[in-house]
Amino acid sequence: MAEVHASAIIEDGARLADNVSVGAYSIIRSGVSIGSGTVVGPHVVIEGNTAIGCDNEIFQFASIGAIPQDMKFRGETSYLSIGDRNKIREFTTIHLGTEDGGGKTVIGNDNLFMAYTHVAHDCIVRNHVILANAATLAGHVEVDDFAILGGMSAVHQFTRIGSHAMASGGSMIAQDVVPYVIVQGDRAKTVGLNLVGLKRRGFAKEELSALKKAYKLLFRSGMMQEEALKEIESWEDIPAPVQKLVDFVRQSERGIARA
Repeated sequence: MAEVHASAIIEDGARLADNVSVGAYSIIRSGVSIGSGTVVGPHVVIEGNTAIGCDNEIFQFASIGAIPQDMKFRGETSYLSIGDRNKIREFTTIHLGTEDGGGKTVIGNDNLFMAYTHVAHDCIVRNHVILANAATLAGHVEVDDFAILGGMSAVHQFTRIGSHAMASGGSMIAQDVVPYVIVQGDRAKTVGLNLVGLKRRGFAKEELSALKKAYKLLFRSGMMQEEALKEIESWEDIPAPVQKLVDFVRQSERGIARA
């Protein structure tokens, strides 16, 4: 049985698994489903077609599943999916998707959303991502595994953040951030490889060496982007992390944050 405080409101149609805990004065509306072991603190509002997985922690005053802050939204059916073991801290806001964006906002597993963070409509946040205090994602943003966005940073709509990338606090990000790098500033520029993070996550010396070489070609050599990519693609053996970097740049529609 779920453990629900007497002052909480659980509407008919909401589905709470066993071992869900709901704190005082929280509101969970019809259409919401919450998986086993998830803890909902006091004064939380969860609404919309929102599916939340197992063992999440949702702290007080979070707002989950509200309609998008999008002038084009006309009440169409849309969704929010949140995976497992996420920590959603105070005053975080995560919104439903829109018809134009595929209809769904998606949060993966093991992410940390610090206080006052915002995830707008149709975003995709994959796994092991950290949004520090007041970091903000506009609509249609994609954030790949192990990325870190510093406090007060903001990401422009339709921008992608690559895996293992890190944005310094206050970064204003208007172009795609390639995997493995650090960006900072307004508008954010690439300033180096996230070597400390990569070493902590077990990247081999050979992979780090190849990434350093690829980084220099892309950002420090003076080559045009296409010329640098072709030079990297000419290598006899391209390590998987470098190939991921090349593929990301090739697929960029907004352009990448340059050095």
